[in-house]
Amino acid sequence: MSKKIKISGVGCSLVDRLYKVSFSNDSYQPFLSKQSGDGGLTPGQLVFREEFEKFANEDFNTALPKLTNNQQPVKINIGGPSIVSLIHASQITDNDNIEFCFYGNRGDDDDGNFIISLLEKTKINTDNYTKSNAETPSTVVLSDDDFDNGNGERMFINSIGAAWDFTPENLDEAFFDSDIVVFGATALVPNIHDNLTELLKKAKVKNCITIVNTVYDFRNEKAAPDIKWPLGNSDESYANIDLLMTDLEEALRLSGKGNLNDAMQFFQERKTGSVIVTCGAQNVHLFSLGKLFKTLEHSTMPVSKLVTEKLKTDNSGDTTGCGDNFAGGVIASLAKQLQNEDRTSDLTEACSWGIVSGGTTCFYMGGMFEEKQKGEKLNRIMPFYTEYKKQFTGF
Repeated sequence: MSKKIKISGVGCSLVDRLYKVSFSNDSYQPFLSKQSGDGGLTPGQLVFREEFEKFANEDFNTALPKLTNNQQPVKINIGGPSIVSLIHASQITDNDNIEFCFYGNRGDDDDGNFIISLLEKTKINTDNYTKSNAETPSTVVLSDDDFDNGNGERMFINSIGAAWDFTPENLDEAFFDSDIVVFGATALVPNIHDNLTELLKKAKVKNCITIVNTVYDFRNEKAAPDIKWPLGNSDESYANIDLLMTDLEEALRLSGKGNLNDAMQFFQERKTGSVIVTCGAQNVHLFSLGKLFKTLEHSTMPVSKLVTEKLKTDNSGDTTGCGDNFAGGVIASLAKQLQNEDRTSDLTEACSWGIVSGGTTCFYMGGMFEEKQKGEKLNRIMPFYTEYKKQFTGF
């Protein structure tokens, strides 16, 4: 029997309302950002609802019909880089010796009940997914499939809601008794984000493997757009991260650097164990210092050719949740590799699963894929993984 692995994740979980739009429409001009952190909309970035209302000088419910051309959402789904990554990882790990536990907060409302109704169909343990009197966090996702020469992009308007009420005190000792702890998009759970330095330190004292996957940090961007984003209360956080996953914009803002090479050097100098940076439809960048994964110099991996080719004829989905599922693919691969105790974990193998997981998300709407039967998502992804390994290795 394979080794038992326990994975506990904390961070962003919310309801996504997805709209198909065109950023080039004249109706968008008054709502587009003029300078960083001003509350306006920017492709690929997130703003808080309250700040958007100040920027637009009107109520969100009045502005939304203008942004969506009075359309209803094309999909309402579970969103959030923490919960969606765990869901995906649970769906593509084909044995019962990997346990997934989620820690977070929701409201006692219809949105909260909706999330629970979907999570009940997964392997995620929600005993520590608590309720408060605030509203369930939610995000309006404005998705333009034609943006960036057809690669697609989204803009996000987020309501933090009940996530404000989740604090480090909600993380019990069972959280730190896990093999892997994942801090996912904690910038949308402010009290966890601001205490990441101490939480990561405690996790390492408890011998946990630590993973951080990030999200656009609008709160700190607005507070100080001219300096790098903090991750906890000091750069000491980085030395206690075994794997950091970000996108390009987030990597630049976390490091305060002007280009990706310098950003990767920043993470290396602060002794981050390993880093993966996604760049949309461009190559993925990665390195490992040899702590969790075997040593790997700063390298690149291509996106999936098969996904790219299929997207030319299949536009039934969108890019929402690509990064979340990418992270889930990496987490799933790491867990399966850890079960083979006689081997050193391979970051390129984990990244291969991330690449096909993120890419195939484009073939359905929203971040979470609702399985009709166990193994359905793994079966959908496996042909892409097989072809990607041939593409990457040349065999």
